[in-house]
Amino acid sequence: FYQKSDTIGYIGGSSFERIPVEISIKDTVSSFKNFYKLQRENKKLKKELIKKKSFDKIVGHSNIMQEMYDLIDKVANKNVNVLVFGESGTGKELVCRALHYNSSRSDKAFVKINCATIPENLLESELFGHEKGAFTGAEKQRIGKFELADGGTLFLDEVGEIDINLQAKLLRVLQEKEFERVGSNKTINVDVRVISATNKNLRQAVADGDFREDLFYRLNVVSINTPSLREHKEDIPLLVNNFIELIKEKFSIEILKIESEVFDILMKYDWPGNVRELKNIIERAAILSENNIIKVENLPRSFKDLSDQISPLNN
Repeated sequence: FYQKSDTIGYIGGSSFERIPVEISIKDTVSSFKNFYKLQRENKKLKKELIKKKSFDKIVGHSNIMQEMYDLIDKVANKNVNVLVFGESGTGKELVCRALHYNSSRSDKAFVKINCATIPENLLESELFGHEKGAFTGAEKQRIGKFELADGGTLFLDEVGEIDINLQAKLLRVLQEKEFERVGSNKTINVDVRVISATNKNLRQAVADGDFREDLFYRLNVVSINTPSLREHKEDIPLLVNNFIELIKEKFSIEILKIESEVFDILMKYDWPGNVRELKNIIERAAILSENNIIKVENLPRSFKDLSDQISPLNN
């Protein structure tokens, strides 16, 4: 027989021992919940910071720039291919990066390839990869840009330079989302958003037979124009101030003042090299300046004619 006991017990300890254990468990669970909540918030804040930085690098408050920002904002999170076009030096790559970092793919790869700087016979391998021994010099397997960008964004810079024969293979990837490495029969599937940039008139290239019309429409689901600097000269003071801050940090130069006549000249000039040219001019002037002041004499000699045109107006 079993002897009766007055002890009341529970599996896992007495009722008195169990209460603090439950409290401890609840506290631990609560701590984990708070930890993961903070982790999620931290990731969210990092994403927001990346988005903000990607937009902050594009400078301008003019109406034409505001219209471009609105278009970027509308298109960024739509999973469509975008063609960014505009003159050299207008910031096409900055727009492409803003599109990526403001999309749902922002935590995935942003892979860039400049189609103009890679020889025609190597571009196919750069885009799609190759197997060892696929051609002379292919000493090992190479992963192409499309594979590297899987889940993310592939930025095709100077897309108008792609050879007409390679355009057919690019079209297939956009249509079927699949390709084979050079020298392989194995089909590889990818999920890639393609954002392209060009300073060429691709419509004219299509008319001339240099660019496939079907590829043009695949790349150009939405187009964004980066305006030339002469179209928004009112942004020049803002751009100059932004460049000055970057230059001060880069060269440890303390610029305190820019002569008003310098701004008069900058506003008069037509800027064929656009924002890139403006940045180079300001950087040069800052390096050559004395007494922390950028003067007309610090500008290139070619700006002297503009100075002569403005001077009589100021007298």
